[in-house]
Amino acid sequence: MSNIPYRMTVSPDFTPDHISGWFIFNTWLQKALGLGIHLELYDNFSSQRRAIIENEIDLIYANPYDASMLVREKGFQPVARPSQYSDEAIIAVNKDYHAHQIEDLSKGLTIAATDDPDVNLICEIMLEPAGINIKNIKKINIGSYPLVAKALIQHNADVGFFLHDAYSSLSSLTKRQLRTLVSSEIQVIHHVLMVGPRLITIKDALREALTGMIERPKGAGVLRAMNFTAWDAMENEEMEFMIDLMDTLSYQPE
Repeated sequence: MSNIPYRMTVSPDFTPDHISGWFIFNTWLQKALGLGIHLELYDNFSSQRRAIIENEIDLIYANPYDASMLVREKGFQPVARPSQYSDEAIIAVNKDYHAHQIEDLSKGLTIAATDDPDVNLICEIMLEPAGINIKNIKKINIGSYPLVAKALIQHNADVGFFLHDAYSSLSSLTKRQLRTLVSSEIQVIHHVLMVGPRLITIKDALREALTGMIERPKGAGVLRAMNFTAWDAMENEEMEFMIDLMDTLSYQPE
């Protein structure tokens, strides 16, 4: 590690066109808090989780699927979540695909998906009305959402799993060649900015800086660069509710 004392990371499922926004945010945050913070981005969830397990991360914009591990195993605490934004997922197909609703799908289909754990979980639940599960499909793991779209367009997969925000960010040309089959409306699952044990003492100052960001000098511009409108405070009780919900959704009976 460098001589920068703290390290921040971002869930790998953010859209690539917002990478610069996170670097701008990190610069703004260092000035707001008077702290040295290095932004480290990881290519996938597995490499990010290794860094978390090895206690290399102090501040994380976390995927909700990882919330339980971060809170219960690593002592992280929630600070804030983006306003008017929840994690929703989309199941899409090629515009010419025969299925027009989930019940039209058949076992044995090929699914293209990234390694985004909460999106995969939500989409797998949305497939259940067709009697489809991970045991009776072929799943292709692909590195990014644009590549998932490409697999559908080129007929290399029947169905694609998307984070709603990532699907919305696809080019208009790409979206014209796809069709949404179903979209989730859970509304209570969120990415969350969380602090680790070494930064717990500045949690309140960080929350105040984030929730007041829209009114701070240059703060509104930074938010726009991240495609956020504002931050809302997130308390421990709300985090525990979300963890319990994710645990329920993840439960697989014997």
